[in-house]
Amino acid sequence: MPYKDRLNRWLIVRLLPNMQRITVAQFFRHSDADGHLRIIRQLIPNAHFVIVFNADANLEAVPSSTESR
Repeated sequence: MPYKDRLNRWLIVRLLPNMQRITVAQFFRHSDADGHLRIIRQLIPNAHFVIVFNADANLEAVPSSTESR
């Protein structure tokens, strides 16, 4: 995974019907995502957005407990 992709850990996700979702933006800092989300909610007030932490971004770099033995 490229270094640049590992930096974007906070995602703004738009929630859609039937458990679908769309990633709208990615950020390095939670505060940046929060500020951007405020603007998005003003522009699209009827849509549902959430900020989530992308924990999957670094799973390849972390060794599992079974590999270390």
